Amino acid sequence: MLAQILGKLVFKLNGWHYEVNPEAISDPKQVMIGFPHTTNFDGIRGIALFKILDLNYHLFVKQELFRFPLGPLLTSLGCIPVDRTKSKNIVQQAVEEFSKNERFSLIVAPEATRTKSGEKPPMRTGFWHIAKAANVPIVLMLSDSSLKMGRIFAKIMPSESMENDLLEIQRLYAEYGINVILPEKSIE
Repeated sequence: MLAQILGKLVFKLNGWHYEVNPEAISDPKQVMIGFPHTTNFDGIRGIALFKILDLNYHLFVKQELFRFPLGPLLTSLGCIPVDRTKSKNIVQQAVEEFSKNERFSLIVAPEATRTKSGEKPPMRTGFWHIAKAANVPIVLMLSDSSLKMGRIFAKIMPSESMENDLLEIQRLYAEYGINVILPEKSIE
């Protein structure tokens, strides 16, 4: 209850609002992705919204950050340490986390960070591989700075075709004016 109140306070103090399609989060387990990733405050507002919605959310965070004093704080915020040098193990680790929990939302920012030149890189596809392997839906979120609005607006179930799924994700975000850049190798 206190977490929900604090979550609402974060939105109010920032002058932001949120809109949630209840159908998008109707499953007890899901991989949640968000675009665009423009500031670290996107993450703070995201965590606030997950608290408001009482989602059992988790984020993979590089294991190097789990040293004292950050380790206990990161764990309390739903973070799970991961060795990023072993990318194939990340999918397996995620599948294991999904199987251990009755409710589990894995939050992923597939856009990653900007390049040094400021260019927007193509999305990474690890979220799709995790959702496919865990047999859970992909929930789409966005952070609209111009409207000061956070949205959870759609979900798709991974199909046999990553290419088709990524094109559908791109189309759904385009409806909100967000250009999602797909990796070339996924649409060949």
